[in-house]
Formats: sequence, C-alpha cells, structure tokens
Amino acid sequence: MRYDWSPLWRSTIGFDHLFDVFDEAQRTTEDNYPHYNIERLDENRFQISVALAGFSPDEISLTAEQNVLTLEGRKTEKDGDRLYLFRGISTRSFKRQFTLADHVEVKSAQFRDGLLVIDLVREVPEAMKPRQIAINGALPKSPEQIEVKAA
Repeated sequence: MRYDWSPLWRSTIGFDHLFDVFDEAQRTTEDNYPHYNIERLDENRFQISVALAGFSPDEISLTAEQNVLTLEGRKTEKDGDRLYLFRGISTRSFKRQFTLADHVEVKSAQFRDGLLVIDLVREVPEAMKPRQIAINGALPKSPEQIEVKAA
C-alpha cells in the first residue's frame, strides 16, 4: 500500500527530505542482513550495533556522506578445502544505508568480537539553537496610573 503525501506538501515547508525518506521506505523491500540495533543513549547520542560474524575489519567499509551513513561488507570466499555440512553463518557481501538527521555525526566506530559499534552524536550549531529575542518598541509603563471607579 502506498500513501499519497500531497496533502502534507500543501501545508509544510522545508520537509522535502522527510517525504523522500518516507517514499524510499515504502519502495524498499530489503532483507534484514546484517542484523543491527539502533539505540538512543541520551537526547543527543545514538549507537548502531551491527552483527558481522565472519567478517574482518578489512572487509568492512563505513562512509558518511551528507546525511547518509553507508556500511558495506565485501566478503571474499576463502573456504578452499572446507566442506560444510550446514552453513548457518551468512557471510555474503552487503550494503546497508542509514539516513541521518541534520547535525548527526559519526564520532567513532569499533569492531570487536564480530560486532561493529558506531557512535553518533547530534551537535546542533550554536547559531541554530533556540534563543530569546528581545522585543523592541514596547511602551514603558507609566508610574502614574489613573484609577477609574464606578459611581
């Protein structure tokens, strides 16, 4: 089922990217490989953990470009003499993309025990943070107030 976003386009300004993400999510029928978790550590810190059993760090690339984080795994077949009776650990090549919100940056990535952990931080520039605006032109209150009493 596809949704028609046109009613929202009429009443919103600057949310083009958000609607593009919704459209892409509707079109995408991707598999769930590799498995991953996304955690919110606090208001401005996030962590993505990706299960990459069977991969080594040199077979993985992580690229941040604009608002997209791309994780790619290129597995080279080195099984040689191995004869598997059952192969339940998938080691196929993959490409997975995560769309990042504005001002979310990758701070670090660590590969440990078959798990890739990516730390993300939202750092809003000072100029974009809310600030109180003084309103000029307000009439000063006069100290002399005339009271009007009903007769």
